[in-house]
Amino acid sequence: MSRTIKINFQGPVGLIEASLDLPDEVRHAPGSYRPRGIALVAHPHPLLGGTMDNKVAQTLARTFAQLGYVTLRPNFRGVGATEGVHDDGKGEAQDLLAVIAWMKDPFSWQGIQELEGHAWPQLVDELPLAMAGFSFGSYVSSYVVKELTEKNEAPERLIMVGSATSKWDVAPVPKDTIVIHGEVDDVIPLTSVLDWARPQELTVQVIPGADHFFHRKLHCIRDLIVRAWHGQPTPVNESK
Repeated sequence: MSRTIKINFQGPVGLIEASLDLPDEVRHAPGSYRPRGIALVAHPHPLLGGTMDNKVAQTLARTFAQLGYVTLRPNFRGVGATEGVHDDGKGEAQDLLAVIAWMKDPFSWQGIQELEGHAWPQLVDELPLAMAGFSFGSYVSSYVVKELTEKNEAPERLIMVGSATSKWDVAPVPKDTIVIHGEVDDVIPLTSVLDWARPQELTVQVIPGADHFFHRKLHCIRDLIVRAWHGQPTPVNESK
């Protein structure tokens, strides 16, 4: 089984195309492995070339998979095979909420042929949700987390990379949010992220020498996230 599976499902305004990234244990131990959780990754601005295959989005998904999370990277409206028209973040937030509902529904996974014989999809509604967003995806994710929190359905944790604080009105986020930014980001200046984080008393983790797209620094994103998860309980490699 491939590490990444391409899937399509219905969203609020039509088809949503997504990539499903699997932990190695899910691929090699059908029927016996229970993932640590499920994760959702939001890509950068679709009108500026952002897609689910963006290198930072892929790095986030692969890092989640390394940590034991089954991860979905959907394309936003108007990107790839995803239907609809770009909606400045409002419709995109509703789409992500629909994706989360899809991920939390055990029946959703029954149509994925590659996962036949796996027991964990039957328990997917019990698994914690983690989220990550890059650039525009961080903006959209901040409002999704805000809405989920207001419903007492807050995700386990949020990761924000290249937070788009100078481009959009990014919502306040939980105290344990992992905020990662490049020192020499010339798209979203580091100073704007610090100004946004300061009143929230959020820690911003700065990667020296990194630009907005983290060229040659993607491994630093992975290492920061893995260290942040260090010491948390490891996955239970057995079904209930």
